[in-house]
Formats: sequence, C-alpha cells, structure tokens
Amino acid sequence: MPKKVKPAGNGKEESPVPCKQVKVEAGGGPSTLNFESPSGLFESLISPTNIETFFKEFWEQKPLLIQRDDPAVAAYYQSLFRLTDLKSLCSQGIYYGRDVNVCRCVNGKKKVLNKDGKAHFLQLRKDFDQKRATIQFHQPQRFKDELWRIQEKLECYFGSLVGSNVYITPGGSQGLPPHYDDVEVFILQLEGEKHWRLYKPTVALAREYSVEAEARIGTPTHEFTLKPGDLLYFPRGTIHQADTPSGLAHSTHVTISTYQNNSWGDFLLDTISGLVFDTAKEDITLRTGIPRQLLMVETTTVATRLSGFLRTLADRLESTKELLSSDMKKDFVMHRLPPYYTGDGTELSLSTPGGKLPRLDSIVSLQFKDHIILTVGPDQDRSDEAQEKMVYIYHSLKNRREIHMMGNEEEIESHGLRFPFSHVDALKQIWNSSAISVKDLKLTTDEEKESLVLSLWTECLIQVI
Repeated sequence: MPKKVKPAGNGKEESPVPCKQVKVEAGGGPSTLNFESPSGLFESLISPTNIETFFKEFWEQKPLLIQRDDPAVAAYYQSLFRLTDLKSLCSQGIYYGRDVNVCRCVNGKKKVLNKDGKAHFLQLRKDFDQKRATIQFHQPQRFKDELWRIQEKLECYFGSLVGSNVYITPGGSQGLPPHYDDVEVFILQLEGEKHWRLYKPTVALAREYSVEAEARIGTPTHEFTLKPGDLLYFPRGTIHQADTPSGLAHSTHVTISTYQNNSWGDFLLDTISGLVFDTAKEDITLRTGIPRQLLMVETTTVATRLSGFLRTLADRLESTKELLSSDMKKDFVMHRLPPYYTGDGTELSLSTPGGKLPRLDSIVSLQFKDHIILTVGPDQDRSDEAQEKMVYIYHSLKNRREIHMMGNEEEIESHGLRFPFSHVDALKQIWNSSAISVKDLKLTTDEEKESLVLSLWTECLIQVI
C-alpha cells in the first residue's frame, strides 16, 4: 500500500511513493527495510521521504512525522519488541537500573519505582498493571537480533554510535515528564498507540538532557498520535512528552538515537590538540613559556596573544594533509556494534583469518570496510620531543554486542594495528581499491609489503582473491 509523509504538524502531504520490496529474512517475519547497504537501510527507514529531502529540510532543523497505513510495516515493527518479550528476557537475567527502569510521571516529575537486584517478569507486570508504570528497557539491541541488525547498519551510515531504548506504557499513563535530549531521535511505534506533544526548543541542538517544567514550555507546536508502523524524527533539544491514551491496553515504542557529542565543536576539540602538537614542533613561539604568575591572575589579558596563536594554527590547518585525531575516531570504533551475523559462519570470519595466506604475488581486497578506520596520531609509546606520527587502524570486528552503549568502560577494548607513518600511502592504496596486487604497494621493500598484508590478514581485515 502507498505511504504518506508529512512534516510533523500541519504540513502538506507529498505524493505517495511505493514502499520498498519486502524481503524475507531467515528466522523472522518479512522485513520492510533494505539491508543491502547502510544508505539503503536509512532510506527505507524514512521512506517515502528521500534522503536528500530529509537532510535538507529536517535533520537538526524540525520534526518529521511519517504516518503509514501499511500492515506489512506494522507487522515488522511489532516483531522488533513486544511486551511479551519481557518474560524471556527476564529469564536471561536482567537487573533494575542497568537493564530496566520502572517509572511514572507524577505531577510533572519522574518517579522511579525500581526494586533492587534482578528483575522478575511477574513483578514488572504487577507494577505495570497496578501502578500504571512505564517499563523502560535499555539498549535492547544487546538481546534482539533485528535491532542489532538495524543499529549496526545505522552506525555505518551515520559514523556515530546508535543506541536505543524501548518504552512500554499502559493505557491512561505517562512515563516521563516533558524533557529534551542531547541526541537525534527516531521513534518507531511498535504496539498500540502513543499520543505525542512536541514544543519549541529552549536550547537548540542541546548538548545535555534536561527536564522542563510544564509552565515554561508553552503550548505544543505539534500534537499527534503514533500507530504501529509510524515513524517520528526530531532533533536534539526538541521538548517532548508522550502518553498512552486511556482505553488502550498499552503502547510500545523504540527510541533509536544518535549524534551525541558529535558536533563540529566536539571535532574541533578532538583535532586541535594534535594540530598544536605538530605546530609547536616547528614554531618556537608556541614552545616559549607563558608569563610568570599567569595562572594566578585573570587570563583575559592574553586574549590578543592567543588570537595570534589561533591564526597561526589556522594557517597550518589549511596546508596540512593529515589531521591528528585524538579520541573521537577511536572511541567510536571501540564502542560500536560488531558486524551483524546470523550464525552463517560470519562470526568465525571476524576472529579467525581464513583463506589463502597473502604473498607478494597475491591480489588482496579489504573486507568489513564499514567497520574499520584509518587514522594518524602520535606514537603512544613515546612522550619525548622525537615522538613520531604513526598510522593506526582500529576495527570493531571483535567488539562485544552484549555491552554496547552500557558504559562498561573497564570492559571495552580497542582492536587494531599500528604502522610507521611511511606505510600510510600503501594503506590508502588498499583502502581505496576494490582489489590490489601486493607487489604494487608503495613500500620500499618486498619484505615490508608482505609484512603489511600479513598483519592485516591476521586481523581479518583483508582477504586474498
């Protein structure tokens, strides 16, 4: 059936566009999403809005409401997470606070009704039925394969972490007070109906979460009800609240979020330290000491001097070829989902190299490219003035899905390789070619060429074709 799309509110409908062809996936119902590529997935998620229109008119600007009257989409959305799934999830061992919150909005404030320790389905259901509490399930992609499949592709598409939360709210109840978030939000309505009210941001593109008092936010700019198969997008900073209408059993929706701390300001903070490091090696003025007692007085007196340094850095930036990324690239790869697999042997290929051993006469190609980054940074094993640039390759092939977006920093590991900066051109050859002969790599000796491809093969990053 055709779908209709409109800006949230009273915008005009666009012409109907046929939905994507339904694909049948192993072990599940029909999928209405296109998993052939990251861009294909996102395009099918926001269909019939096209990608160009979305980023030109809506992204970081205003809400988009996509209301569908399509049983196939509704059935697929309902398969992503159901209230009844909680019973089997509880049997796997989930805990209050870490995995699930039980809460209700009371007089404009969030009231948390969590117990201690392990969550049991009968207790969750009792609070849900008797206290009309909302059940919030954290990061369900850790357990639900199809959400893993969706979010893994979205992380490839956005180049940013993608988290999710499921909210299950009984009829005539509201889980959270009016608030805004520091993430771009995509709401997928899975079961029942949810009544939404959106308000003008008090902080556009907010960098932090905040609850807003009802008296401060005024009247809604948009008000509507989502039904299964519908999708809602709104930018970070958009004030919102939602309730399940009376007379309904319950509502289930999943909030998929991205672009937390992923702004130009964040990127500037990430790269500026490497730029200063490089420039100071060649510019003695950046190595001279600051005035005596500067740290003990107001520093506004040196604003002119700092402005001069920034102009020097700007000149340097325009002529540089390699930006030294400090943390953002590495953090993204370390914390993101591993590639999606379905028990078809892909899991083994992520951890154990297979196929022919690469030799000098081999032709090799990169694999899992969407899960690998190449970046330049200082040698982390040296801190002296002779510190040299190194090329770092980080990948997410061995990341652990079960701790995705859970803040388990002590359990997070980085996976990858590092090479001398002299290898950067050879690595870029591999990155930018669909296939390349080992002997054609831009390295001085045959031994270096073989050593490079063997290292990449051992990490399952290339294959011999």
